[in-house]
Amino acid sequence: MVWLTTGYMEYYLYMLPALLLVMLAQGLVSARYSRFSRVMTARRVTGVAMAQWVLAQNGITDVTVQPVAGRMSDHYHPTKKVIYLSEGVYNASSVAAVSIAAHEAGHAVQHAKGYAPAAVRSALVPVCNVASRIGLPLAIVGFILSWFALVNIGLVLFATAALFQLVTLPVELDASRRAMAHMRTCGWFEAAELRGAKSVLTAAALTYVAALAQSVLQLLYFAARFSRRN
Repeated sequence: MVWLTTGYMEYYLYMLPALLLVMLAQGLVSARYSRFSRVMTARRVTGVAMAQWVLAQNGITDVTVQPVAGRMSDHYHPTKKVIYLSEGVYNASSVAAVSIAAHEAGHAVQHAKGYAPAAVRSALVPVCNVASRIGLPLAIVGFILSWFALVNIGLVLFATAALFQLVTLPVELDASRRAMAHMRTCGWFEAAELRGAKSVLTAAALTYVAALAQSVLQLLYFAARFSRRN
């Protein structure tokens, strides 16, 4: 059991590339959000107006846009059919606000049009929430009992976290692609504003790449640790 209570250095060395990528992504998205939150759009388009325009352009009438407390707490709730925009986005007319609002509206469009990866991600949420939490403890119990079939089951369950991140990445990239397409076609934004919006959305996408890398490396690390002692 010593290997379960020691080896922290080995773990962090193994995970170092992913941890550095996560910190880089989080720092970058925070910096770009802060920067472009101070850059106002020439036409003073608000986040809520941008989201509502995207919905209207796609013939979506059963989705509402509502404010939500918090910083960068923006998200689309497919069950409630509500786009929640944070305090710094809903009534704000910054480049960051409109790009984030368009991105979240992009998720609503995905849902309305039956975009397959988004449907798969929604279906995985309840499964992954449970499986990823119990997977590693099951693997540890299986190792203690020398029941390696249970170890394998635990690792498979733990792998759902990586699977979720793998499915999430194309969903987020597609929502950003839709956001940029709508921002270009509406005719409301200048070229510099569009470049700023792309900068914000690219930084946000990097956080999902980092999350995927972290999940995959965690899975590989624990699989290697268990297999070495099998």
